[in-house]
Amino acid sequence: MASQADVRRIAMSFPETEEGDDRFAFSVRHKDKLKGFAWVWMERIQPKKPRVANPAVLAVRVANEGQKEALISADPKKFFTEPHYNGFPAVLVRLAEVNARELRVLLEEAYRCQKR
Repeated sequence: MASQADVRRIAMSFPETEEGDDRFAFSVRHKDKLKGFAWVWMERIQPKKPRVANPAVLAVRVANEGQKEALISADPKKFFTEPHYNGFPAVLVRLAEVNARELRVLLEEAYRCQKR
């Protein structure tokens, strides 16, 4: 089971990574612009109310919609999406369902997606 501490440790090990000041999110500088590669899922609990951070779920950037769908199809217990992310290359990851090794692979790929 991975934790937010694991996310922080792994994400901050990548060059030029910055942690967000206002919420649990990680970005990398690319051409003088911050580009997010992992962030806490802001869940819609009640319709028409503000989203609420769900620390048990991490949104992670993926290369494309195909990779997103492949991850979800391969293991829907670990990976899922919601309508807010339709058409957006990010997958939602249940931290309790992945280990630190799997998390590192996901975060490395997410980081690479934003450095291209």
